[in-house]
Amino acid sequence: MNLKIYKRSQGKNSRLTTALVVFGIVAAGCWILYGKLQEHGPVVQTVVPIAVCAAFAGLIYWLSNKPSIADFLIAAEGEIKKVSWSSRKEIINSTMIVIIVVVVMATGLFLVDQAFLQFFSKVVKLY
Repeated sequence: MNLKIYKRSQGKNSRLTTALVVFGIVAAGCWILYGKLQEHGPVVQTVVPIAVCAAFAGLIYWLSNKPSIADFLIAAEGEIKKVSWSSRKEIINSTMIVIIVVVVMATGLFLVDQAFLQFFSKVVKLY
């Protein structure tokens, strides 16, 4: 197993963030496993989740330095740097438009629903 970091200076942010998020998910699973192993004694309850967490940490390290995965994450970080992000003002304006449209649509659907309710309650009474 090669422990050398593949293309050390490239894609640091995307590789580190991906590895930390995956490790966080694994650590949460190990914490749940720790709680589930209460009846097996403190040694088993402690050693098994630590071993699973350590094994996954090694797997994450190996995968994040595998050339095909590392190249993908390097390319993804390069593409993210090319994105032109919206300004704060544009985001606020777009959010306000979405909120207004949702409120108008909800009000319109409520009024149509009430009209159908009145109409069908009268139709049912006729028969």
